[in-house]
Amino acid sequence: MTATPRRGTPAPALRSSPPSAPAEKDKTDSNVRMAMTLEEAPWLGWLLVKALMRFAFMVANNLVAIPSYICYVIILQPLRVLDSKRFWYIEGIMYKWLLGMVASWGWYAGYTVMEWGEDIKAVSKDEAVMLVNHQATGDVCTLMMCLQDKGLVVAQMMWLMDHIFKYTNFGIVSLVHGDFFIRQGRSYRDQQLLLLKKHLENNYRSRDRKWIVLFPEGGFLRKRRETSQAFAKKNNLPFLTHVTLPRSGATKIILNALVAQQENGSPAGGDAKELDSKSKGLQWIIDTTIAYPKAEPIDIQTWILGYRKPTVTHVHYRIFPIKDVPLETDDLNNWLYQRFIEKEDLLSHFYETGAFPPSKGHKEAVSREMTLSNMWIFLIQSFAFLSGYMWYNIIQYFYHCLF
Repeated sequence: MTATPRRGTPAPALRSSPPSAPAEKDKTDSNVRMAMTLEEAPWLGWLLVKALMRFAFMVANNLVAIPSYICYVIILQPLRVLDSKRFWYIEGIMYKWLLGMVASWGWYAGYTVMEWGEDIKAVSKDEAVMLVNHQATGDVCTLMMCLQDKGLVVAQMMWLMDHIFKYTNFGIVSLVHGDFFIRQGRSYRDQQLLLLKKHLENNYRSRDRKWIVLFPEGGFLRKRRETSQAFAKKNNLPFLTHVTLPRSGATKIILNALVAQQENGSPAGGDAKELDSKSKGLQWIIDTTIAYPKAEPIDIQTWILGYRKPTVTHVHYRIFPIKDVPLETDDLNNWLYQRFIEKEDLLSHFYETGAFPPSKGHKEAVSREMTLSNMWIFLIQSFAFLSGYMWYNIIQYFYHCLF
């Protein structure tokens, strides 16, 4: 017989099983994330407000500085006819101030530069080419900052940059100054090199340029790395991860166009004797390596909006006399490959230790903090806004007179 419970005796209650450990963990993590979000809300709000304020200032800065630069260039055209050298000197100073304004956007966001290796101030009055690794748009801003304290280098500098920059707010300034916009792609390569040769012949000496900034990799690291590694594997070249194999076309054009030749046909540069010509020609190659903490580069948006925490970008320099650089195509290719293999080693050391290795003959690597003068920034910004106000009133006056 089946036993039946006695009347009045309560049936045993069903016990609910305790919550599983994963469910408790998810609930705890959710609560922690919510608490963190609530705690970070004021900081995120301030970050957004600050980014909007910085963007508004950048727009205002461009609206007064760039039109003022163009107006000054137009009004100085008679001087260009009478004294071309003086005209390009004044234009170069204004160009340097404009780049200084761009540098100040990063400076006040806490994006600073630490310099390593050789002191390039020693060759700031000579003609030189900077060969720079390319990771992001912030590389250009970094160079604009770290070259500001190198005398007239920025004023007398020519940039080789991607043609897309021609269509930015700074494009017209670069066009007036004489920078060269190069179109990437195999189908354009030969044509672009011919245009570069012609551009150098027409603008480099006539505008008293001294330095050229070149990114031989031909594009950003993240875009070219896979192609470069495939090329290296096919041609039995080293496998690089922090840089890509450089292209030699533009470098060869620059060297052939600007290196002064001695009577015996070898390049005259570095410690060579003064040539009879007015210019000594190209004298130095400055191998420039840019490194970002944790290999996280800064882009132009970060530079403008300042939403990333203060960051120190590290820039390493090595100087090579032009007489040590081969001009023949194959030898130049090998020379450039070797420089970028060395860049790979430099960057590997930096990412492992947080510092670049010491130079040959030195036991310790010495770094130098690059600084911008707050007073100088205030003065050039004040000049830009006062100039903008002046030109606005002048144009408005003539408009009312004519219409």
